[in-house]
Amino acid sequence: MIQPPNMNAVGIIGAGVARMAIGALWYSPLLFVKAWSKLAGVSEAQMKAGMAKALTIDVIGSLLMSFVLIHSIRYAGATTPLEGMAVAFWHWLGFVAVATIGNVTFERRPFKLFLINNGYMLVSLLVMGAILAVWG
Repeated sequence: MIQPPNMNAVGIIGAGVARMAIGALWYSPLLFVKAWSKLAGVSEAQMKAGMAKALTIDVIGSLLMSFVLIHSIRYAGATTPLEGMAVAFWHWLGFVAVATIGNVTFERRPFKLFLINNGYMLVSLLVMGAILAVWG
């Protein structure tokens, strides 16, 4: 029987908060919100109208992602930031990138939108992996 790994709630919450902070910067006027908005076809009014619901779902998703990722990191035996980032990278490549490439191939969405969204997912997962390997 597989035993649940040792987990630190502070690390899990910290990794989730880090993901939210990266998202706030990534999709800000400093980086990609204008390009993302144009490519996704989402107006500023639409963003503002659904912000509370979107943020609530994103907070829950960030904590869930952190909780699941710590399991993989512990089962892999990763204890350094680089090892945690390696686990996170392979999860991004094997699950996130593969699952979202259909947005380009089937939905005919712009590849640049894929790069913006998946760039965020990759960076946030790498940071989460580093945090969780050390403090999770």
